[in-house]
Amino acid sequence: MDHAATAEDRELRILLGDAETIAVVGLSSKPSRPSYEVAAYLQEHGYRIVPVNPTETEVLGEPAYPSLLDIPADVTIDVVDVFRRAEETPAVARDAVAVGAKVLWLQDGIVSDEAYRIANDAGLEVIMGVCIKRTRERVMREGRT
Repeated sequence: MDHAATAEDRELRILLGDAETIAVVGLSSKPSRPSYEVAAYLQEHGYRIVPVNPTETEVLGEPAYPSLLDIPADVTIDVVDVFRRAEETPAVARDAVAVGAKVLWLQDGIVSDEAYRIANDAGLEVIMGVCIKRTRERVMREGRT
């Protein structure tokens, strides 16, 4: 099931256009990892990236935090982009709610009904199972036509 279809492309374009800061949970400092490629792309397109990974200290020139809850309170998180196994996402969803994120985005192949329920019940937009990079490329390209 394509969960991106639950939001209209116009809404996705607005959502991605309004977002300024994206916390990337599971971001690796290894350039060969999909999380690094996606975060670098987002950073190149003007988003502030906040790495969240307990095994990293800095990624893409930004300080890394062990969890969403460790990000300083003065940093407003718009989107929580998740590169974790589906069974780990309910805890991430709870943390996303706690830090006041607007969007929970689970990357390619990551779908969790429980994470969806937690975030959606708290008023977050939830996108599951699709890549934020490919989605942004598509909706921004289609928005110009």
